Amino acid sequence: MTSPAAALAVRLAQEAEAVCRCYLSNGRRHGRYWLAGDVHNSKGRSLYVCLSGSTAGRGAAGNWTDSATGQHGDLLDLIRLNRGFDTLRATLDEARTFLRLPGAAPQSHQPPAPGGSPEAARRLWACSHPITGTLAEVYLRARGIANATDLPALRFHPACWYRPDGEASRQIWPALIAAISDPTGTVTGIQRTWLSRDGSDKAPLDTPRRALGHLLGNGVRFGLARDVLAAGEGVETMLALRMALPTLPMIAATSAGHLAALSFPPGLRRLTIARDNDAAGRAAVRRLTDRATAAGIGVRVLTLATNDFNTDLTRLGIAALRARLVRQLTPDDTSRLAAL
Repeated sequence: MTSPAAALAVRLAQEAEAVCRCYLSNGRRHGRYWLAGDVHNSKGRSLYVCLSGSTAGRGAAGNWTDSATGQHGDLLDLIRLNRGFDTLRATLDEARTFLRLPGAAPQSHQPPAPGGSPEAARRLWACSHPITGTLAEVYLRARGIANATDLPALRFHPACWYRPDGEASRQIWPALIAAISDPTGTVTGIQRTWLSRDGSDKAPLDTPRRALGHLLGNGVRFGLARDVLAAGEGVETMLALRMALPTLPMIAATSAGHLAALSFPPGLRRLTIARDNDAAGRAAVRRLTDRATAAGIGVRVLTLATNDFNTDLTRLGIAALRARLVRQLTPDDTSRLAAL
């Protein structure tokens, strides 16, 4: 009878490249091997993982060797050393999480979630990791956003599937994952932003940003909204504003259409809207303003210095952006932010 560990090792070997992109993200593919510095994800070339080959024996898919230390093993061994686990159980649990298998019953089959459903979004969210030290952090820092590592709404997936339009085969790219939640904090969807292999930009794809799940009325939340809230379209737009106004609760609706349909949290008295300077953005702000005014909520609309708030941040700097934004807030909001 095949042991649970052996069965998981076989499953991991079938997805060897995805395993390497997850646990050895500082490495790179070279032919049928993945090269890295060591099992701890250092940069280098002394460790090599076989990505394809036989199912057993020398040269089998998933087998790896570090020529500098003499270490070798299968992908379960690699995960154990990479994560620093000292028990087999912890290693098997990590492998099941990566493979999206139920931890309590590895022999059972979990039916796939319906495509585009909130459950599919939640499963991908559960398989993602904090962004500290990842390509997602590199990507955001390149855009002047340096305070995002403590935000629970952001995670990183090192090997996220991308399905091109048409008949093209699926691809694997690293991705910034943003949780879309309802006013109660329940995750109803996610937004994926696929990244280049070095994290310097978005991936060279036709649509490098896509959302799935239940989106209408919901958004990516930064901070807990009570009586005041800032809202805008894009995640990076709101993160740029957060650099200048870190204590102001914010939500990114992910698109102009969803911004116009945003649900208001209970008790909201004032809504500050970050407007994108295009036709869709202006129309969304008008619709959202009308809905908020009808609900008795005061509205302020923030205007841009350039074409978007992330560009404002990188060109003006935090201090100048903050000064520009504070001039547009209400006196009450300004007093709340006076300590910044």
